[in-house]
Amino acid sequence: MDCSGRKHYHIHGFDSRQHLENFVSDKPEMVFAEDSLVFPIQRLVKTFSLGHIKGDILIDFTAGSVIHHLYSACDYFKHLIVLKIQDRCILELKRWVDRRTGAFHWGHIAQLHAEIEGKSDQLEDREGKVRFALQHILKCDLEKDKVTEPIDLPPADCIISFALLDYICKSQDDYFKYIKKFSRLLKPGGHIIICGGLGTTYMTIGKDKLHMFTYDEDFVRKALVGEGFVIDSCEIKKRTLESDLTDYKAVMFIVAHKYC
Repeated sequence: MDCSGRKHYHIHGFDSRQHLENFVSDKPEMVFAEDSLVFPIQRLVKTFSLGHIKGDILIDFTAGSVIHHLYSACDYFKHLIVLKIQDRCILELKRWVDRRTGAFHWGHIAQLHAEIEGKSDQLEDREGKVRFALQHILKCDLEKDKVTEPIDLPPADCIISFALLDYICKSQDDYFKYIKKFSRLLKPGGHIIICGGLGTTYMTIGKDKLHMFTYDEDFVRKALVGEGFVIDSCEIKKRTLESDLTDYKAVMFIVAHKYC
């Protein structure tokens, strides 16, 4: 049952800048660095470096205006298509892409990637490469058969989804429904990478407390396998920090491919 007073990301929206400041910034008070930045970036660098997840098209379904997970992806795909539910998130991203005054600072992510990859001499090239890759930022509606109607999306080699399903699902049936939609956008043999919080019930952003869908690892495995995916890897990082902004118990990073 829905908790009274909690808002829904895809219905009510949220303060996209505050979301970035709370969960992915380089501010001293941002306590989530190990869970929301270091862990997923390490896993992405490792996953892509194996060499079997690459191609022409990557589609990104991620909550808010978060892009740190795309710093690795732009080395392995010719085109990144970023889909957002909220106009505010699109404006936030385009502000950074266009180098406009007041854009969110992502320099710490370039630095973190450089440290993890051992390529500290490529910081400026990395920032430019990500900006160039983010030329396709589109509005989407996951309730439509064609989520970017009237634009037709090309079949994707890979889909990445960071926390979006945590925010927009109200039930297990919703989760199954959206995994099915993701699957339809993938080529046979294409990959899906999902990162999210296990056991979460709420997320606080500014003055708003948002509903979060609660699930565990077994549920996600069941949802993917039920839609014809084969699990390639799954890693869990237990939460070790203290904060009342959210109550997730662990972070899950799972990779699967669509059975041909």
